Amino acid sequence: VQLQASGGGLAQAGGSLRLSCAASGRTFSRYRMGWFRQAPGKEREFVAAINWTGGTTYYAASVKGRFTISSDNAKNTVSLQMNSLKPEDTAVYYCAAQNIAVGRYDYWGQGTQVTVSS
Repeated sequence: VQLQASGGGLAQAGGSLRLSCAASGRTFSRYRMGWFRQAPGKEREFVAAINWTGGTTYYAASVKGRFTISSDNAKNTVSLQMNSLKPEDTAVYYCAAQNIAVGRYDYWGQGTQVTVSS
């Protein structure tokens, strides 16, 4: 199983970035795809998630209303549209896949850096 994250980069506060995660190697119909982030010196934290089947979405309070997670089942990709970026959004962002029945994120991508300047 491979999760390939891309789309990170540098943005100014108030700007936008779009992250993508390409998933391959298995069927993900019973999975929830999530985005997490880890800033320097901080714990990794949940950002957003989407059920591959049904499309139910979940957001951390800190990003709700600014970030939108979506999936393209035909292309096996999950995207995170990040608007109104803040310097505190600066982190390495990881995509991950959770077996919903087990409740554990089993697969992780390599991470992509997002830096927001003030």
